[in-house]
Amino acid sequence: MPNTKSAKKRLRQNIKRRERNRYYTRRMKTEAKKVLEAVAEKNLEAAKEQLKVAMKWIQRAAARGAIHKNEAARRMSRISKAVAQLEKELAAQG
Repeated sequence: MPNTKSAKKRLRQNIKRRERNRYYTRRMKTEAKKVLEAVAEKNLEAAKEQLKVAMKWIQRAAARGAIHKNEAARRMSRISKAVAQLEKELAAQG
């Protein structure tokens, strides 16, 4: 437990920041999962729409410091790649 006044304040700030970061990371992960679910169902239209939403949340989490910018880039790349792969598969089928 913190003993000094500054340590108590630091604890309060850390708790607030952790809750805020957790909100952004959970929301970001949820939106990314929705993209991957749409890809698994082979629903290209839904995947593309959800991709826009997921990208926005990933960028927002990175901008607020909840995740590192390189992590954001990696996550965006992976979900974009999944959607592009689905589009390629559907185009090849007909």
